[in-house]
Amino acid sequence: MKSCKQFYINGEWVDPAEGTNSFEVINPANEEVIGEIALGSAKDVDNAVSAAQEAFKTFSTTSVEERLGLLGKIVEVYQSRYDEVAETISKEMGAPLSLSKAAQAATGLGHFAQTIEILQDFDWEETKGRNIIRKEPIGVVGMITPWNWPINQISCKVAPALAAGCTMVLKPTEIAPLNAILFAEIMDEAGVPAGVFNLVNGDGPTVGEAMSSHPGIDMMSFTGSTRAGISVAKGAADTVKRVSQELGGKSANIILDDADFESAITGGAKHCFNNSGQSCNAPTRMLVPESRHDEAKEIAKKAAESTKVGDPFAEDTGIGPVVSEVQFNKIQGLIEKGIEEGAELVAGGPGKPEGLNAGYYVRPTVFANVNNDMTIAREEIFGPVLSILPYKDEDEALEIANDTEYGLYGYVSSGDIERAKSVANRIRSGSVAINGASADFTAPFGGYKQSGNGREWGPFGFEEFLEVKAVIGYSQ
Repeated sequence: MKSCKQFYINGEWVDPAEGTNSFEVINPANEEVIGEIALGSAKDVDNAVSAAQEAFKTFSTTSVEERLGLLGKIVEVYQSRYDEVAETISKEMGAPLSLSKAAQAATGLGHFAQTIEILQDFDWEETKGRNIIRKEPIGVVGMITPWNWPINQISCKVAPALAAGCTMVLKPTEIAPLNAILFAEIMDEAGVPAGVFNLVNGDGPTVGEAMSSHPGIDMMSFTGSTRAGISVAKGAADTVKRVSQELGGKSANIILDDADFESAITGGAKHCFNNSGQSCNAPTRMLVPESRHDEAKEIAKKAAESTKVGDPFAEDTGIGPVVSEVQFNKIQGLIEKGIEEGAELVAGGPGKPEGLNAGYYVRPTVFANVNNDMTIAREEIFGPVLSILPYKDEDEALEIANDTEYGLYGYVSSGDIERAKSVANRIRSGSVAINGASADFTAPFGGYKQSGNGREWGPFGFEEFLEVKAVIGYSQ
């Protein structure tokens, strides 16, 4: 068991300011305790913010070359501990080791590499008539990150914030915090100046709220549930700080009548189940032509039944457990709700897969004949549960797709790329993937409506951490 009862503040590992309130980290694959952390207090947040404020005075004035050197060193150290990062993620949140190595840990390097590319060519000043328009670091950034793609969400905040010249306080999820502690060790070994990066473990109501309302924090960058995002925004309101939020999703996957059905439906179902369904952009609502509904449900059924659920460290595992008992129980309740409300259960269903008695394993589940008023079509399940909704024509498909409080991601499959683009343009979401296109670190990531505000990733994500200043009258 790994005991991590200190916080990383001002370049040192320090004890909590007000005694140790311990929290156990559970391996979701076997329900065993694998670690223990301390939960912080408002006083720990004060200490971290003070360190970040002091560090900002000098770090904000460092040259681009200095920051590029620092980012490069972080990448070098990260690579030396890559396998440890991947294994830690698999142990504490349940992703198959193959996924952790190929994607979970890899996203950390991806965001740093993309940020280095942006920083190399970024234009910090431009002259407009007699004025200079400057981009400057926003200041001290509070960061709250989730457990589903933990290093991804840490890196896509930390990398651009560092590149911008900001300092920061990170509160990672308390459910899967060990990878964040490793990340702090990487930052320390890479020589990040004292106070620039600070880590305080804790829960949302205590540490998260103290950060959101803290007058010394200039910006909150939050990823998590819409409910928690609302709380962050309310906490930040009194100090009028910038709030950037990447929240929930209930993404529609429109399969048009001219699509390659076998490929689109199999791919869409597998994408929904990936990471045990614990992705905010998962294509959980599959919209298919009414006339081909039966065909679609049989293809999705095969995809579900061929998805191997098991130990994250077994080579043939397709998906591991969900992250916690709380999450498992929520998913089971929503599966039961789908049955109760009359959706057709095609594959999976309640309970654990056969032979997996210990651990929070969920059966890959497919519902068909779902209508958009059902709970499973409206609530973010965050588990391997796919809903298939029939539509009469393209207009009705778009009406169903947009009839949601969320707007993070959308998907369209068609044999005609121009038709797919036309449909994509009418989906009210921050991103739309055509014909199974994978995510791109250079493209902005974020949502419409209750999926959040602001953008992460690429140039748009970098500029979230900058203020704009007009210097007037420079040229007469």
